[in-house]
Order: sequence, then structure tokens, then C-alpha cells
Amino acid sequence: MTPNQLMFAIFSAVIIIFSILTVTSRRILRAATFLLFVLVATGGMYFLLRFNFLAAIQLTLYAGGIVVLIIFSILLTSHIGDKLEAPSLMKIIPAALVTAFGAILTIATILQYKFPQEVVANSDRTDIRVIAKALISTEKFGYALPFEVISILLLAAMVGAIILAKKRKD
Repeated sequence: MTPNQLMFAIFSAVIIIFSILTVTSRRILRAATFLLFVLVATGGMYFLLRFNFLAAIQLTLYAGGIVVLIIFSILLTSHIGDKLEAPSLMKIIPAALVTAFGAILTIATILQYKFPQEVVANSDRTDIRVIAKALISTEKFGYALPFEVISILLLAAMVGAIILAKKRKD
């Protein structure tokens, strides 16, 4: 087994195990921490595939930003020791059926797809300077304004979640 295959197996195992732990954990802070491990392993998978820019975005935006925002909101609004109620059997059965259907559909689609065997030459690669200029540009195809709008949206969502989740003492 090559080192790349070993790292792929490790990242895959971490993603699968911690994804299951994320959705089955009854403690919300633990679920957010498990989600952090999933997102970091996904970033590692991108590094393994040599998608360095996408991996950096994955780690900074999702693992570094969103999960910290989620954990911060949890710590501000709820009691850390609280447990979520166990789901009833009437919720578990449909969820298991939908999960099985999705897994079967995904596996069937992957097995039926004819993956190309030839390597495509990367002669038309985009320069990193072009990407950086597009990220900070405010002109027609720039991304500075959408990033600012998203940051305001995230701030408004966090404030709204804190107001709604904070228990009122009447």
C-alpha cells in the first residue's frame, strides 16, 4: 500500500466514523466537535488530491469559521451538559430507509459511471494571481462584495439564533 492510499484510507475512515458520530451524538457540543473533525479530514483529502486552494478554503472557511461560529453559539445559548432527547422509533425507521436509499443510489451511480483512463494535460491552468485578484476585486467578476454580504448574513443569523435560543425568564 502506497502512502497516498494509506492516507486516503485514514481520511476516509475519519470522515465516515466522525460523520456517524456527528449525527448520532445526543450532546450538541460533541456533535459540533465531531463535525470539526469531519471538515478537517475533508480538507486533508483535498490536500491529498493536490487541490491546495480548495483545501485551504475548506480549512479556513468551514473548519475555522463555521464550526467556531457554531461552537460559539452553542456556548452562548445553551447548557453544555444538556442532552438532546432520544429519537423515537417513528423517526429512526424513515431516516434509516432514506439513508439506505441514498447510499444505494450513490453506489449504483459510481459503479455505472465510466471513469476516463487518460490524463488530461493541464496546459490551461489558471494563475494564482488571477484568483487572488478576483477574490479582492469589487468589480464585475469580483468576490469582495459577496464575501462581505455573506459575513453580514452570518452575523445576522448568529444574532438571531442567540435571541431565539436564549431561554426567557418570565
